[in-house]
Amino acid sequence: MKILLIFFTFYLISAAVKYIDVIGYSGGSVLVDSGQFWYSNSVKYMAKLPEGRTIINDKKHDKWITEGRFTLFTQNKGNLMIYIRELKKHDAGKYRIWVNGQLSITMTLNVNEDSCCGVSETVNVNSAETASFNCKYSWNRRLARKIIFKTGNNIIYEVISTSNQQDQKERLSIYDTRQNLFTVIITAVTPDDGGVYLCGVWIYRHSYSYSIISTVHLHISNKLNVYKVNSYSGGRLMIKCEHPQYKTKLKYICKESDGCSERKSPGVQDEWMENGDVSLYNDTRAGVLMVFFRELKAADAGTYRCGVKQSDYTESFTELQLSVKHDAKYPNSMTESVYLGEEVNISCQFPEEHKVHFCKEDDNHICQNISSSKVTEMSGSSERNEERVVTVSISNVSVRDAGVYWCGAETRDTYLTFISLTTKIQLNLMMALIVRHEGESAEIICPYDSIYKSKPKSLCKGKCSTRDRNPLSETVREEKETKTDRLILKDNVTASVFTGSITALTAEDAGKYWCAVTLETELNYLHTHLMVIMNEELNLTKYEGDDVSIQCKHQDEDQKSFCKAHEASMCVKDGVSLETIRDDRFSFSDEASAGVFTVNITDLREEDSGIYWCGAHVTTKVILEVNKRASDRIITSCIFVTLLLMGASVLLLYKLGYIKTRDQHPSPDRTEMSGGEAFHAACDYENIRDVRHCLVVGTEETVLNSTAMRPTDSSDPHNTLYSKLQLPTNPSDGLLYASVHFQKHEESLSDAKETSNNEEVYCYYTTVRPHMSLN
Repeated sequence: MKILLIFFTFYLISAAVKYIDVIGYSGGSVLVDSGQFWYSNSVKYMAKLPEGRTIINDKKHDKWITEGRFTLFTQNKGNLMIYIRELKKHDAGKYRIWVNGQLSITMTLNVNEDSCCGVSETVNVNSAETASFNCKYSWNRRLARKIIFKTGNNIIYEVISTSNQQDQKERLSIYDTRQNLFTVIITAVTPDDGGVYLCGVWIYRHSYSYSIISTVHLHISNKLNVYKVNSYSGGRLMIKCEHPQYKTKLKYICKESDGCSERKSPGVQDEWMENGDVSLYNDTRAGVLMVFFRELKAADAGTYRCGVKQSDYTESFTELQLSVKHDAKYPNSMTESVYLGEEVNISCQFPEEHKVHFCKEDDNHICQNISSSKVTEMSGSSERNEERVVTVSISNVSVRDAGVYWCGAETRDTYLTFISLTTKIQLNLMMALIVRHEGESAEIICPYDSIYKSKPKSLCKGKCSTRDRNPLSETVREEKETKTDRLILKDNVTASVFTGSITALTAEDAGKYWCAVTLETELNYLHTHLMVIMNEELNLTKYEGDDVSIQCKHQDEDQKSFCKAHEASMCVKDGVSLETIRDDRFSFSDEASAGVFTVNITDLREEDSGIYWCGAHVTTKVILEVNKRASDRIITSCIFVTLLLMGASVLLLYKLGYIKTRDQHPSPDRTEMSGGEAFHAACDYENIRDVRHCLVVGTEETVLNSTAMRPTDSSDPHNTLYSKLQLPTNPSDGLLYASVHFQKHEESLSDAKETSNNEEVYCYYTTVRPHMSLN
């Protein structure tokens, strides 16, 4: 304080003091031309009296000194100017401004209240359009000179002024109504026209002058282009606004329906930031603002500006006319499952003819492009050919590939790229089915991406999402074990694998298990199925035509299975139990409250025999044996042997006809007897001889099969034809042969002259029964 008083004394002695009186209005500004030279090589001071509060102290600048709302500067004539902005009532009073060793000025400031002159105005206009704003003044200043200044780059300079009612200077015009209002018009504005304009009346005094100022902020927006953007309710939308010449400048998006008053912009560069229902990213390397609508709603439709702020009062933007449609087909959602290390093909369709975009959501649910995936386009599938189907192949799938994918249409132009995502794909990874018996132990091995080494992990059973997560246990962040009852969970961060071991398995342990990484939002990336085979088997023996009912346990309404296979693991594919039975004779009935379902099989057949697995995750082995009934076997055997012997009979008849022909045409081989000797007619027959025993089920009777005997007189080798009949060699085929009897009289044998005795000549075939066993 003493130092300040010394300075005051020094200046009062060394330099003449100049006195200035000015009037301003609360909320407005004053601009004073002191009429004194600037003296650029001298330091400047400014203080408020009488308390001597220092405002500017020991400052030396060539042309411009600013402290808060107070500014000292030199105008183009070299005079020292005093500018005080946004006046407040407590600003009223005396001020001392001095230039070291040169001059001292005492200024008295009066701050009045008047609605005419303290209003600041903001004007927004598009480039190449016409800007217009009004400046008010007090009625008693209606004859004063009207003047417009503009500020910028540490300078305030006069733009236009008039002492009459109007004046024009190139694109700028001024019109004074002389009714405490004048209008300023700027035609064909450019970005350079943006800035702060000071408008008011200029008041001249004997050795100084000043202006009572109101402020106008003129914002110039350069509209680069207009785009129509179509998307679908419930889908995702990515907008990329490109401004490569303004890489580090602030970028924003706003909605014109609210006057663009709420401008959304990323608070931090080169990082995704959430702002309401959108996420934003300012890519300073490419000069691109990315705006991601996480889930479109009908209310999101409207006109947007996506722009960059080039300066405080100039900006460039692209206009977006966003239409949000509702279509039952979009967004489409699907789930794909693939085993680790295999290849998955993802097919999705999208409307219109645009470039395909395929992306994967990150941990913040932002969907970004995947350039490494192979995308194969296919022909359109709709009737009007307005849709296309694409297939994306991801080979050698790893844990890093699990997650949510989106595909859709991409449209690119000079200043804008927009991507409408219409198909959501949840890609789940699977490990091989784990099959264990009741009482054994099971080990679930969960590999994970190394970027999640420091994140806690959990093994979840059933559902494992954020809202309905059912964790069995969570690991610590180091290589340690956590134990809960029969579960041991260990995280090996070195190998990027955590393992869950379950001992003494019970039916309750069976089910679907997820390997999860705990993030801000839950990440479930890998699952397997644990099938527990119950130790108690079910053995059933039935006969053909019977019915049978089999009860199966289940834990999940969606997991009920009855499968025929040699091994239980064959009944599960892609984590879903397969009902391999496709027969109307099989039916299901459910008793959900009891946790069981019943399989009913009617009209059993022998081919129904086999091993069945009943119950999906909790599985019971069922061995079903279906046998033929004894009566059915006998009937089948009789039919077969009848057909067999009928064939043999045809052969014999053919041979008998051949003998008759020989009798009509004698040959040296025929035996004849003269003198009434009897003729022994020859019989053609097959040698059938098989003695077997047949045990009939349910009886003690053993049937001895009869033998077919040929004639005892076989001395003439030319008189008898033999052909051997092959009987079934495998009695287990279950065939029973019925009796066949043939008889012929002598008059039917031949028309020869020789007579014979009255004995009947005949061939008699007895019953033939091959041995069989009926189990």
